Amino acid sequence: MIEKRIQEMFSKVFEKIEKISFLPLVEEEGEVISVGDDIAYVKGLPGACLFELLVFEKEDIGLIFDLDVDKIGVVLLQKRAGLRSGDKVYRTGKTLSVAVGPFLLGQVLDGLGTPLSKEKFSKIEGFYPVEKEAPSLIERDFVREPLYTGITVIDALIPIGKGQRELILGDPATGKTALAIDTIINQKKSDVISIYVSIGQKKEHINRIYHFIANYGDLSKTILLKVEGGEPLGLQYIAPYAATAIAEYFRDQGKSVLIIYDDLTKHASSYRSLSLLLKRPPGREAFPGDIFYLHSRLLERAGKLTDNLGGGSITALPIVETQQGNISAFIPTNLISITDGQIYLDAELFHKGIRPAIDVGKSVSRIGGKAQVPIMKELAGRLKIEYSQFLEREIFTKFGMKLEEETQKLIKRGQRYREIFKQKPLKPRFLEEHVLFLMLVESGLLDEVELESIKKVSEEIINKTKIRQPGLIERINKRGNLTSEEKNILKDTFKEIFSQYYANQRD
Repeated sequence: MIEKRIQEMFSKVFEKIEKISFLPLVEEEGEVISVGDDIAYVKGLPGACLFELLVFEKEDIGLIFDLDVDKIGVVLLQKRAGLRSGDKVYRTGKTLSVAVGPFLLGQVLDGLGTPLSKEKFSKIEGFYPVEKEAPSLIERDFVREPLYTGITVIDALIPIGKGQRELILGDPATGKTALAIDTIINQKKSDVISIYVSIGQKKEHINRIYHFIANYGDLSKTILLKVEGGEPLGLQYIAPYAATAIAEYFRDQGKSVLIIYDDLTKHASSYRSLSLLLKRPPGREAFPGDIFYLHSRLLERAGKLTDNLGGGSITALPIVETQQGNISAFIPTNLISITDGQIYLDAELFHKGIRPAIDVGKSVSRIGGKAQVPIMKELAGRLKIEYSQFLEREIFTKFGMKLEEETQKLIKRGQRYREIFKQKPLKPRFLEEHVLFLMLVESGLLDEVELESIKKVSEEIINKTKIRQPGLIERINKRGNLTSEEKNILKDTFKEIFSQYYANQRD
């Protein structure tokens, strides 16, 4: 009996052994030939692929950027220890990916998407590849939901929709980043998740932005990914792609994401430096010929998915710097052709005190009224005609020409619209405030008010109107529209408050 049990036991063991196969573990090993500024050349690794991750014996990480006949060009992403010629290097067989999950919200990340805090995160839900194909045309839906920036001139004349790519461009120190930060702060009461990517910026600049978002916005719905100017060029190159991978994770959960790249001029510059170090031939303005592909494959990943795929969206606001207002330079031209419109900030307007210094003539949104609620679309339709006519005819006032009465009225109204468009940083407006401000100017009540008093008088009227007509304010936010009767009630309220205001002033 015992012998029979022993035989059965051995037979089971032999069956398991027969099923086990012992295959040799093959690991490709290469050797560092030379090390340069943020790059290294490697020999060996015959099976290596482009954009594959490599690990050096001292735990440094590199990305294959160039495949030559007898050597491999590697961009260094981390330089923990000094690499030397002769060091061993190993293939991973993996492309670069980012750990994703809700734990990323409220975090400050490095260029590879890793949180900088020392906390241990156990809620990693998966890994998203840094390089990924953009959604196909069939997977995309029309852009029709508004994404409010809180800036009246943009939300009225250059509206942005969820899933749109809108370029922000202008000379240095014209308020490009301030405009983007206001847009993040304005999402405080929305369901939009914001991602801010700092590429090659100074540490003080990044700290200031973090402070603004923490104090005026909602940090729990914001992710900051930062790469400082002194960090490896490889990190500056990879940072916007890593941030986009994180955005795709939240988009695939059916959420709306806003991503800001600050800025793609520095991103292009870092790529140019890497390319020249790897001895790639430069083209126009010293940039390699594939720089257009670099940015197009990044920005094409933004968009709105169909309801079958969850209906999530990624709205991209790339920032690019111009020199002396030259928007026809190589990188700005590339990005204008890739995006769905641009917001141009003019240095001359900025120095005149018109802030945000948006040049309405050179700015455009190719989505337009499709991303506006009915009441805003109606007001903006009339505003676009009036304001463009004002900008055309305002120049005649500089020559002291005698103008017709109708032209004088048009210029007077346009000047008041421009005063309303002026906004201080970190004070974005909500939808109902946009509507009330535009309706107030359109009513003509402010036509005889001195320009210096426009902001004070209009804000007084708007604040009291919100207190007196809370029902109408709620309807604007919920329905996005008003009936003719409701509009008349608002106009009568404006007149009543305006009369009381000036009666009190006289007293």
